[in-house]
Amino acid sequence: MDSQTVLDHEGDRTFRKLQPSQWADHFLYVPVDELELDVIASELEAIKPKVKDILISHSQANGHDSAKRKTLLIYLMTSLGVAYHFENEIEEILTHAFEKIDDMIVDEHDLYTISISFWVFRTYGHNMSSDVFKRFKGEDGEFMDSLTKDAKGMLSLYEASHLRTTKDCILDEALSFTTRHLESLAGRESPHLSRLIHNALGLSQHWNMEILVALEYISFYKHEEDHDETILKFAKLNFKFLQLIYIKELKMVTKWYKELEFASKLPPYFRDRIVELHFFVISMYFEPQFSRARIMLTKFYTAETIIDDTFDRYASIHEAEILANSLARWAPDKDMDRQPTYLKFVFEFILDVFKEFESEVGSEGRSYSLKGTLDEFKRLVKSNLDLAKWAHDAHVPSFEDYMEVGEVEITMYATMAGTLMGMGHIATEKAYEWLKSRPKLIQSLSINGRLMNDMAGFEDDMSRGYVTTGINCYMKQYGVTKNEAFRALHEMRVDNDKIVNEELLMTKNVPRRVLKEAINCARMTNVAYGYGEGLTHPEGKIKEYIVSLYNIDQIPL
Repeated sequence: MDSQTVLDHEGDRTFRKLQPSQWADHFLYVPVDELELDVIASELEAIKPKVKDILISHSQANGHDSAKRKTLLIYLMTSLGVAYHFENEIEEILTHAFEKIDDMIVDEHDLYTISISFWVFRTYGHNMSSDVFKRFKGEDGEFMDSLTKDAKGMLSLYEASHLRTTKDCILDEALSFTTRHLESLAGRESPHLSRLIHNALGLSQHWNMEILVALEYISFYKHEEDHDETILKFAKLNFKFLQLIYIKELKMVTKWYKELEFASKLPPYFRDRIVELHFFVISMYFEPQFSRARIMLTKFYTAETIIDDTFDRYASIHEAEILANSLARWAPDKDMDRQPTYLKFVFEFILDVFKEFESEVGSEGRSYSLKGTLDEFKRLVKSNLDLAKWAHDAHVPSFEDYMEVGEVEITMYATMAGTLMGMGHIATEKAYEWLKSRPKLIQSLSINGRLMNDMAGFEDDMSRGYVTTGINCYMKQYGVTKNEAFRALHEMRVDNDKIVNEELLMTKNVPRRVLKEAINCARMTNVAYGYGEGLTHPEGKIKEYIVSLYNIDQIPL
């Protein structure tokens, strides 16, 4: 049943009742065989040295051809979701290879090899020049028509073009060129390659969740005639191992969520989405060593969502101010006792969640992570209050004023802080100081998150009388139509994608893993809003992803 407008028990307000959870308690009853988990873990450990030997043997061979082969192998491992097993080896291989990159590619004219090499080096933080693609242009300055006969090469060039920065004009041309031809190319290729092309046109690998890429690429790779059986088996075992861990986590957070009794403690204005939240958390870190972090972050996402829904969909301005004041002080406002029961519950829930976090990180000597996360959460609450006041008055501010508040309210800063909190000593105090400095990287991610949210949710917002959106602010300020505003905001997104890529390459004062969490934020946002407002209305593509990811029979061993 679609969302509906209802009159609540307070008798003085209406709100939009959203579709209930599609999953209810389903995952509480999905069995996880601990013995099977142990067996798979043992098999992985047995095969891992063999896969490592393949990687090392490629890296120890002589000549520039071997450097290219090992780069292609690293791409394969990254795409299959197993590269994390060999992080140190890969970093060493690429560092040495990049020192001789010019010699490595000087005589190479294979589009696939050059494009994949470019993708790998930039993905791992090495700023390979996009000038390398000039060799694929004709005398007229355009990409050569002969390239369109090479479907894999065209797909790899398409993927490489998504790592473009503000200085990579040739990659703008490459994206246009490949996008124009890939659809027709897909129709002439084998079913497994055609599927890979279609999915990439929907969302490129660079901007997609790593675990979804792995799921897709395993299915693709097994149909490749030259696939390596050892690597394929390792990838399948790894994916199954991850699935079982994810389901264990989902059982835990579902139990936690159920015991909170949101349905009986709150009016039904909130999004009942614990399964979807865990799915989005996997975007931030899919590797098994971050299981505790995923559980913590799922709880943090729940807190963010409850705050967003309370301010955005239900609370009166007076209630919103009292809740915001109480959270800012981290103690009940003097008027909290006289507030509705639901508001007291929300306040106590937030406090309890952070008490859990304190017990988790307190023994690690990382109090800075809790403080940094709490500070960002308070800023998030303040931005929710600011938007709620504007929305209550049907105020459409200037686009700049709206974005200043909206960039915080979209949760990117708070999400980054919450993500780092569970990562142990990887997330240093310096990383939190970097986040607090409002780096250009996170600012650009926040802008894009805000724009995508507003575009995806525009019709839903307007249908419930919510006019304080980026679309309306832009239309009012510049006197343009809705379609013109959408086009302008899309162009802003494209520009900010380039800035994100640029900052990923230029930022050297925080660990690479911290930077990876930033790009993972972007990946989560792209998946969440690529087919509508995925958390609010997850019944389409998001449900399809969840069914595939948590289905332990999806990839038979």
